Amino acid sequence: MMDFENLMPYAFALLIALPIIVLLRQFVYNYISLKNKELKLLAIKSNGEVKMHAYERMTLFLERIKPSNLVSKFDKELEIHEFIFLLEKSIAEEFEYNSSQQLYISKNSWENIVTSKNNILQLIRKTYENLTSNATLKDFKTVFLMNYVNGGDYITETIEDLRKEALLLN
Repeated sequence: MMDFENLMPYAFALLIALPIIVLLRQFVYNYISLKNKELKLLAIKSNGEVKMHAYERMTLFLERIKPSNLVSKFDKELEIHEFIFLLEKSIAEEFEYNSSQQLYISKNSWENIVTSKNNILQLIRKTYENLTSNATLKDFKTVFLMNYVNGGDYITETIEDLRKEALLLN
């Protein structure tokens, strides 16, 4: 009997500590679970912000390659071939700079952006090829703008598609 009486305080302490340990374990488990959920939500939010930034950057790229914005670039005293070289170089560099954004936007939107860029480059070349030999830079810009207007505003259509997709992110 003596042994049982000596163990009584330990058994009593165990009976009191056991529910506390179980409650503490449950609290820690719930806390960790909530923190994991919070991290997942932050990751989703962060991913959404990255995607939104990609849509913004590609919209800005498309705005910059609109013919109405291209004709105002560079020095007015350039020769036509110099102006065209600088336009093509500028478009290519900006496109390369933004090409990583394709990871965050839909495949269809990326294809539309690439098509718009290629159509502008093709329009620049066609306009130059169809000019007379005595044409000025001002003539080139005018014909370039008219050719774009007559061919349809595909850049604005692409921007509108990007806008619709970006709204779906919210």
